[in-house]
Amino acid sequence: MCGIIGVIGERNATPILVEGLKRLEYRGYDSAGIAVGHQGAVHIARAMGKLVNLEESLKASPKTGYVGIGHTRWATHGPPTEQNAHPHRSGSVAVVHNGIIENYQELRAALQQDGFTFQSETDTEVIPHLIQQALTAQPDDPVAAVRAAIKQLHGAFALGILIQGREDMLICARRGSPLLIGLGEGENFIASDATPLAPYTRRMLYLLDDDMAVLTKDGVTVTDLDGNPVERVIKQSQVSADVTEKWPYRHYMQKEIYEQPTVVGETLKNLIHAADRTISVSQTAVGLDLAAVQAVTIVACGTSYHAGMVAKYWIEQQARVPVNVDVASEYRYRNTPMAAGSLMIVISQSGETADTLAALRHAKAQGQQVLGVVNVPESTIDREADATLYTLAGPEIGVASTKAFTTQLTVLACLALALAKARGQLSPEDERRHVEDLLQIPARIEQVLTHDDKLQEVGRQLMHASGFLFLGRGAQFPIALEGALKLKEISYIHAEGYAAGEMKHGPIALIDEELPVVVVAPKDGLHEKTISNVEEVKARGGRVVMIHTAGESTGVAADFEVGIAPCGEFAAPILYVTPLQLLAYHIAVHKGTDVDQPRNLAKSVTVE
Repeated sequence: MCGIIGVIGERNATPILVEGLKRLEYRGYDSAGIAVGHQGAVHIARAMGKLVNLEESLKASPKTGYVGIGHTRWATHGPPTEQNAHPHRSGSVAVVHNGIIENYQELRAALQQDGFTFQSETDTEVIPHLIQQALTAQPDDPVAAVRAAIKQLHGAFALGILIQGREDMLICARRGSPLLIGLGEGENFIASDATPLAPYTRRMLYLLDDDMAVLTKDGVTVTDLDGNPVERVIKQSQVSADVTEKWPYRHYMQKEIYEQPTVVGETLKNLIHAADRTISVSQTAVGLDLAAVQAVTIVACGTSYHAGMVAKYWIEQQARVPVNVDVASEYRYRNTPMAAGSLMIVISQSGETADTLAALRHAKAQGQQVLGVVNVPESTIDREADATLYTLAGPEIGVASTKAFTTQLTVLACLALALAKARGQLSPEDERRHVEDLLQIPARIEQVLTHDDKLQEVGRQLMHASGFLFLGRGAQFPIALEGALKLKEISYIHAEGYAAGEMKHGPIALIDEELPVVVVAPKDGLHEKTISNVEEVKARGGRVVMIHTAGESTGVAADFEVGIAPCGEFAAPILYVTPLQLLAYHIAVHKGTDVDQPRNLAKSVTVE
């Protein structure tokens, strides 16, 4: 969720911290702050709202120092106020924190009894107080004091810690929430992810749970919480310095919609043999016995959950394997029986989604094999899953997921075919046909993007609607759900996605001349039934936006039509989400909402 940046080196930390926070804005936040150490003092600046407010504060009262920490906060405990913004301070200690301290109330009560005064409503404030308390007992060993304090914490945390008078060190630790170290020349960094560090270094050291590190400008020491040295492999990040540039696009979301032909193509290259039109995903490729899979459970959250719903249709139809799809936040609380020979697939763009990670660990504790589908190598899910398939979307900055979703669908489509092939359910002819259809998707998305102006006009005419209904059948039903979610996320208009056949079982009561109904209706085996549902909408005066196969007559006088180039039925869900993304985007732009950073949302939900 929140973003952390820290640096220790030989140049002023403040501009590095502010620029790093800008590169972390996509994670979602409602306040921000920095702390820098200089000449025996720690200086703190905090502000509510956007980073421009923090920048104005720093212009009015500049902060200089060669070691510093910064934070963008997404409120959990306590509202988004300057008082609740990070960094939090106690005496000589300043702390930034991502995660949730589960035992903060009992810690807070004990600290108050010992005379500590709290200035905020956050769970985080117990941490600097605990460190300050430990420093009082051992003032000459700040590292031991931090270690003693951390051992009292229950829950998830990524921590950046400054201690007044010790500008020679920056301390960090993690459990549950992601944190990495960037290795520079004469300077070193900490961050929630590689994005803010791209201008300075590509050499990254990823911390594991209960790692603690001490950074100086010349080096890094990593230990466990007992002080024992541990080795962590240095990785070369692929995140480039221009990842946060959106020119010539108006928003990151728009840029990322337009990047989909490229990233879907790159993802396909990793999953198929283009020359002979065959799937390259295999037991050897993923390290799992696909032929032995008797059942599949897919667990994810939000947009990734919709990708899993599409995968259910694909896997059951192609591989003839029963599939259960579950919301990660519900899965592990149901005491679900887990049969031998079943495979869990966990889907997460960040690879750090707290609920999905908890489900993974629950399944592994029950002896299940787990396959991760993630966009971030070296993420926690990547490390803990038995095998991983990567979506090669590159960093996604817009909070509302677009290219991560289409690459998830791409991976899952190929996995469905690989399962079918391993189980003897896929003929060579069908394999070539489906692979050929998938290979055509990047070009087909390019064609969808030519409808941008038309969808902009549709959005202009529908922007004042108070609600929307999205309909689809078969594998297009989850696409309707995703279209509704995109609209809700960025335009704040209430929208519902429904299986078209369910409309007459309740939602039809909503239909009137004011309600736009967006219908996903490619020419497939369920097309005629979908059109029958649309006729029911038109008979009640509903305003229909029809997304259908170009050149095919629907027989319905839709109010708005967008014709999509023909593609195979199997691959169609990957293609048909793009016009829904564009429609949601243009409605949000017309309404003037914050498209890239919609209210109350965070990019990566790393707390339960």
